[in-house]
Amino acid sequence: MLNKEKQHNEMLERVSKEQIVFGRNYFDWHFPPGRIVWDKCNGKSSFSDCEIASCSLHDSIRLFRYMWNGMFQGKSINEGWIQQGNKRLNEKRIHPTQKPVNRYRWIASRYLRLGMMVLDTHVGSASSLIAYQEAGINYVGFEVDPRRFAAAANRLQERR
Repeated sequence: MLNKEKQHNEMLERVSKEQIVFGRNYFDWHFPPGRIVWDKCNGKSSFSDCEIASCSLHDSIRLFRYMWNGMFQGKSINEGWIQQGNKRLNEKRIHPTQKPVNRYRWIASRYLRLGMMVLDTHVGSASSLIAYQEAGINYVGFEVDPRRFAAAANRLQERR
């Protein structure tokens, strides 16, 4: 019998032509050689310094540097290692493992094209969907927790 992780990965490969899968370092699965490394520029916090994604769209390593550590958030995609000076411009946090919208804007600008369809199986706070919506990319998103889904849907609606 296949373990759940293997079943999920085989399903992902079956339903998609290309994949960008964050959390690569937590999976025991043969992923394509391409990598995206998100450097969170979080200094000496107890959280991980970066996150690693497998990327089937290239066979090299790409680096996205963007500060994300509580109230310390990056200034912009192009100056992500510089702290946003005006805290009122920071993203409102609605999820304990929320990712910045700018991470997905960066991905959309480099890897996605109009006409593509994105499947996000772990929507969380809807940061990804906000970026895809802005870029005009079609998407389908899932979130297992009904309360988090409602909060994410509300956040997405507020941005429209």
